[in-house]
Amino acid sequence: MEGEILSLGVALLWTFTAIFAEMAGRRLGALTLNVWRMVVTLFLIGVLLWSVCGVPYPRYASPSVWGWFLASGFMGFVFGDYCLFNSYILIGSRFGQLFMVLASPFAAITAWLLLGERMTLLALAGMFVTMLGIAISILGKGQDGHRRVSLPLRGIMLGIGAALGQGAGLVLSKVGMLQYAACVPPSEVSAVRMMPFAGTMIRALMGLLGFGVALLLQGKASTLPMAWRDRRAMLSGLGAIILGPFLGVSLSLRVLDMTDAGVAQTLMSLTPVFILLPSHIAFGTRITLREVLGAAIAVCGASLFFL
Repeated sequence: MEGEILSLGVALLWTFTAIFAEMAGRRLGALTLNVWRMVVTLFLIGVLLWSVCGVPYPRYASPSVWGWFLASGFMGFVFGDYCLFNSYILIGSRFGQLFMVLASPFAAITAWLLLGERMTLLALAGMFVTMLGIAISILGKGQDGHRRVSLPLRGIMLGIGAALGQGAGLVLSKVGMLQYAACVPPSEVSAVRMMPFAGTMIRALMGLLGFGVALLLQGKASTLPMAWRDRRAMLSGLGAIILGPFLGVSLSLRVLDMTDAGVAQTLMSLTPVFILLPSHIAFGTRITLREVLGAAIAVCGASLFFL
C-alpha cells in the first residue's frame, strides 16, 4: 500500500510541475525556461552523484551508452519538452498533460520498431481508448450545435509531439540503461543505484545543448540573464524543476522498487485528472463534466498498456 500511496504522490508532483511550468513559460518563454531548467537539473544531479558516488559525472558510461542517452535527450528533452512547454503556453497545462497520456502508445510503437517487442491486442485497445478519451475532452459544441475541436491545431500538434518525444525518449533510455548496466561493476553498489540519475545527466546535457543552440539561433540569448529580474517567473520555474526532474524522477524510481510496475505507472498517470482543479484555481479555467470524463477515459486507456 505504501508504494501505491507514493505513486499518487508522484502524480501530484507532476501535476504541480505542470502548473508551475505553465506560469513560468508564459512569462519567460519555453526556450529560456528550458535552458535554466537544464542548468539547474545538471547542477542538482551533479551534487547528488558527487555525494553518493564520489564523482559528479557518469563515471562508467561507455561511448555507446552516451550515444543512446544523448539520442534519448534529444527526443525527450529537446523535441519533447520544447513541444510540451509551448503547448502549456498555447492550450494550458491541463490539456498539455492530457496529450501526454499518448506517450504510452508512442513508447509501445517505438519499442516495437527498435526492440522488436510485441504489440498485443490489449495495447491496441489501449491506443483506441486513449485517443477516444482525448477526443471527448477536446471536442466542444459549436454555435451550430455540431461538435468541433475546441483547441488550436498548433497546440494539438505540440501536445502530440510532446507525447511522441517522451515515449520515444523512454525507449531510447531503456536501451541506454541496459548497456549502462553492463558497464558498471556489480561491486560498485552506489554507481548501480545512481544509474538512472547518471543517464538523466547525459540526457540533460543534450537538452542544454539543444535549447542553447536554438536560443542563440533565434537571437534570444539576452533573455537568460534578464530572466533573473522576473522573480515570480524564476520561482515558478524553480518549483517546476525541483518537483519534476529532481523529486518526481527520484520518487518514481523508488516507486518501481516498492510495487508492481503496471499499478505504479497507472497511478502516476493520473495527472490529467488531478490537474483539473489546480488549473481552475491557478488560471480560472472552467471544468466541464465532458473534460473530466475524457481525461478519466484517456488514463484508463493508458493503463491498458501495463496490464
